[in-house]
Amino acid sequence: MKVLLVGGGGREHALAWRILQSPLVSELMVTHTNPGFPDDAVKISGDPVAAAVNHGVTLAVIGPEAPIADGLSDRLRSAGVATFAPSQAAGQLESSKEFAKAFMDRHGIPTGRWSSHTSRESALAAISGPCVVKADGLAAGKGVVVANNAEEARSAVEAMLDGAFGEAGHRVLVEERLEGPELSVLALCDGHRAMPMLPCRDHKRRFEGDQGPNTGGMGAICPPADASAEMVERARAEVLQPVVDGMRAEGTPFRGVLYAGIMVTESGPKVLEFNVRFGDPECQPLMMMLDEDIVPLMLSAASGSLPDRNLTWKSGSACCVVMVSGGYPGPIQKGALIRGIPSPKEDAVVFYAGATREEGGVVSSGGRVLGVTAVGSSLGAAMDCAYTMVESITFDGAAWRSDIGKSRRP
Repeated sequence: MKVLLVGGGGREHALAWRILQSPLVSELMVTHTNPGFPDDAVKISGDPVAAAVNHGVTLAVIGPEAPIADGLSDRLRSAGVATFAPSQAAGQLESSKEFAKAFMDRHGIPTGRWSSHTSRESALAAISGPCVVKADGLAAGKGVVVANNAEEARSAVEAMLDGAFGEAGHRVLVEERLEGPELSVLALCDGHRAMPMLPCRDHKRRFEGDQGPNTGGMGAICPPADASAEMVERARAEVLQPVVDGMRAEGTPFRGVLYAGIMVTESGPKVLEFNVRFGDPECQPLMMMLDEDIVPLMLSAASGSLPDRNLTWKSGSACCVVMVSGGYPGPIQKGALIRGIPSPKEDAVVFYAGATREEGGVVSSGGRVLGVTAVGSSLGAAMDCAYTMVESITFDGAAWRSDIGKSRRP
């Protein structure tokens, strides 16, 4: 079969790497270039819907959130192409944080207290101490400020309403600050059931010790040592499955990947945010830990017929360390030649995120440049392998966190 992959970042490189391991796939078509995509991947131009129809694509896989918010999955389905991604309406769980919060309230899904504001005055009046301030719309994972005090929160409100995130910040949410360890729990969904994947832990803050500004993600581990099977089951039963049930009840069945960012509080899991696609960088270790063909699962999710069983995973753990350009998440350096990337192996792969192939080699072209990912018999072994690869890779301005997974290392 022919598969169309939409997107060209680190997440999409990981998806392409995994999809091409399927014996069902005869050809991969892509909407973007990526130095990690195979040479025989067919790059399409123009309208992806027309290309999918004209080339006889069996399955379309949408990686990033923006095309989902723009309704690409609806157009592909209307054209008769099986599509692994939720509809635009279901995608509001990510594209509007206000929609997501109201949806959770309607369906009894545990989350923190919140209020929504377009007025500077009302937003500032809602702040009395430590809290979380969020831009309502899509902000590439950066539109969240975890404020330690009222002054930080007010500054975040002012910046967002003054246009720091463009249209995404025309409305802001002021939320209760929840306490506890964070987990990312993703599930394949077919409109009827949620099939959980291994739990992950993303590392959002730029600097060691979870300090500094939020980023798109500086690394991820999978599974965290403190994520029990009982907690994952609670996340499925109390969060993921109720979302699928609620979406179906509201006439917008959810088919694709549902990502729940969860805080494990003293009273149980509470939702911090939803994404409606694979997380980046969580996708990278998940794809390396999955021990079965992903393509039939994607087709089943797209058609509403996921099998009633658990997914199959490798033993051990995986670790992804993100290497970034100098200055990230602020103004960045680009065009630095990348050297020393090891050849991919079954248990160790460098996924390309913000990188471009030029005549002289592969150069940096974005904030997050590489996702250096390894699998090991333990989290410690996976970390050691990933960081050994990181040390072998060089480019001007290269930076990374040295503590991905370390605080929870067994």
